Amino acid sequence: MKLYSTFIIALILCGTFKSTQAQPNVHGQSEVYEWPKDPLVRQKLDKWQDQKFGMIIHWGIYAVPGIIESWSICNEDWISRDSTTTYEDYKKWYFDQSKDFNPVNFNPDQWAKAGKAAGMKYLVFTTKHHDGFAMFDTKESDFSIAKGPFAANPKADVAKYVFDAFRKEDFMIGAYFSKPDWHSQYYWWSKYATADRNNNYDIRKNPWRWNMFKQYTFNQIGELMHNYGSVDILWLDGGWVRPLSTVNDEVRAWGAAIPAWDQDIDMPKIAGMARKAQPGLLVVDRTVHGPYENYQTPEQRVPEKQLANPWESCMTLGGAWGFVPNDQYKSAAKVIHTLVEVTAKGGSLLLGVGPKPDGTFPQEVTTRLEEIGKWVNVNGKAIYGTRITKSYHDGNTWFTQSKDGRTRYAIYCPVEGEKMSNTISWTGNSPKKGTSITLIGTGKKMKWKELNGKISIDLPAAVSKNEGNIALAFEFTPAG
Repeated sequence: MKLYSTFIIALILCGTFKSTQAQPNVHGQSEVYEWPKDPLVRQKLDKWQDQKFGMIIHWGIYAVPGIIESWSICNEDWISRDSTTTYEDYKKWYFDQSKDFNPVNFNPDQWAKAGKAAGMKYLVFTTKHHDGFAMFDTKESDFSIAKGPFAANPKADVAKYVFDAFRKEDFMIGAYFSKPDWHSQYYWWSKYATADRNNNYDIRKNPWRWNMFKQYTFNQIGELMHNYGSVDILWLDGGWVRPLSTVNDEVRAWGAAIPAWDQDIDMPKIAGMARKAQPGLLVVDRTVHGPYENYQTPEQRVPEKQLANPWESCMTLGGAWGFVPNDQYKSAAKVIHTLVEVTAKGGSLLLGVGPKPDGTFPQEVTTRLEEIGKWVNVNGKAIYGTRITKSYHDGNTWFTQSKDGRTRYAIYCPVEGEKMSNTISWTGNSPKKGTSITLIGTGKKMKWKELNGKISIDLPAAVSKNEGNIALAFEFTPAG
């Protein structure tokens, strides 16, 4: 993950690296979007837009020392390493974490149940991050969870058991896959230094090597598409691996080096193969606008305005995508308020969590997901299956509507920690005269009035006196 992170890597005495996060320099929201032409993809996309709330899981060898995922081996000037350790020695140390990655308590059922308890509806699991370590039993490389200390475990083919566990809980299934592979000799060739995130040789002078990388990538994605049951989403990260012709001002704004050659992996061929195996598959080639970016993925942020195009905000529950010790997690209220805002603006929220190196979620993650679910599972009708309204926001109140437009939802998000007011009001989104406004959490009809276009609701004392209310969701028939 973290295409454009500003994490800083610091060395502590025991030799373990930890990460701290400054303001992330993530890509901005693009207005470029191309609707898919395949009717099966359009159908799947509509189903995905109903889900609204998903879980993305980053898990790999970076969990062993508890550091930022993959990025510490990238040789770019925003990354700081101990000056007494050579770069090549550091890369060897990092890759050697695979020898200690033995998640004997791997418990995908715990993950899936925690996600369901939170009210989540779809999964994106990191099958391979930029470091090239595969969390599935690939035949293309020995650098995989199924080839190291965990090889003898019955669940060594981790992705299979993750996907199976989440399918049992009725999740849509997404496979995250990194297009770059920093462990592969076809991408980072040891003949040359690794100057940055890009491949480190001139593809124009070494076409054979790049063609081998293209075939390697095609084959690994083919394994995921053919050997792991039904997959709904192929979520491709590493947007610098792209045709040179697609590099625009948006890409240049990342501040990363741009080679003079194509890093084209032939997405038409990959997508054609993948959709033959998985009809209707959503392909999310992040930031590469066109037919293979079926929805957009602003990272660690919510767009400023409502968008009509399909999109999701991918954001972390804590401060990092993967597991780091003593991470600080967002409150349930913060996550729910973000989910409400994202939904009202037309998107979905993909919330990131990282399992510990033993294969279990930190207890704080499980607890926080339960807290989130207490609200989401009661008020979900104002979230799931909804679509945008023209007037979607007034003060602390956000609005959604049913797909048929017959029911409008108003979700009031009080400032976290403040006492609830006795009266809630908003302008616009008037109920139809003679109809009721119902508080979804209790099913009770509220007293309301309208004056000069302003709607006011008198809250019952039991609600208004409760300072712990995270958000209040109402439903009503709109005036028009």
